[in-house]
Amino acid sequence: MAYFAHVLRTLIGLILRRPILGTCVIPLMADGTIVLVRRRDNGLWSLPGGIVDWGEDVITAAARELREEAGLETVGLERLVGVYSQLGRDPRFHSVCITVAVRVTGRPTPADPREILDVQGFTADTLPWDRLSHDHRQHLQDFFKGETVLA
Repeated sequence: MAYFAHVLRTLIGLILRRPILGTCVIPLMADGTIVLVRRRDNGLWSLPGGIVDWGEDVITAAARELREEAGLETVGLERLVGVYSQLGRDPRFHSVCITVAVRVTGRPTPADPREILDVQGFTADTLPWDRLSHDHRQHLQDFFKGETVLA
């Protein structure tokens, strides 16, 4: 019986104690502005993004989250910015985030007011660097350096 309990605990740990896969999007408007969303849960500015759903690939999840949070449509992939997996990068759980920069179209709007307070375009000089959620400062710094990182 003790062996069965040990195997069961091990299996549950393997199934439930896994990082969650998510995506973040650096939305690039035609005029060069970057669109951020202001989160309802902490009031901070954030890159649009979220968890990849079962059966969904990363770029489809990125496009869906961008549409759901900022009301924007993806025109094309600009580049992979990085894969961010540091423990504590998301205060809610251990997550691995794949960040992509994409060209977008549409008018930025809080598409889901239950989750998003505001949506706004920023130039590189006006980004709210001191009011960014999670580790999004690092994502944006890597984007501006032109780097693709595995962190």
